[in-house]
Amino acid sequence: QLQPVESGGQMVQPGESLTLSCSASTGILDKYAVGWFRQAPGKEREGVACVSISGAITKYADHVQGRFTTSKDKAKNMVYLQIHSLQPDDAAIYYCIEMYEGCATWRTRGSWGQGTQVTVSS
Repeated sequence: QLQPVESGGQMVQPGESLTLSCSASTGILDKYAVGWFRQAPGKEREGVACVSISGAITKYADHVQGRFTTSKDKAKNMVYLQIHSLQPDDAAIYYCIEMYEGCATWRTRGSWGQGTQVTVSS
């Protein structure tokens, strides 16, 4: 399993950028695509980005397309999520998790980590 550990969340001002990190167990990134999800207070968890096993294919939710970029560094066993032009609606706990069918769907497998908190406030 991915056994994800997310980090990088912090309080930022609207319009700023932030990079979140997800550390993975050795070798896992060669087996599974990795998705990024977020959950805001009172809302359901939603998928926002996904990177394929090879790293060559990425997918984004429509409402974050153009502002979110995900990538992976297999040598470092890391997956990243860059968020640009942060908006108040981006405030949430962000999670990474292995995906069940690559990036074809938002179906996940494995266990959720603790996530990392992103707060957007002026």
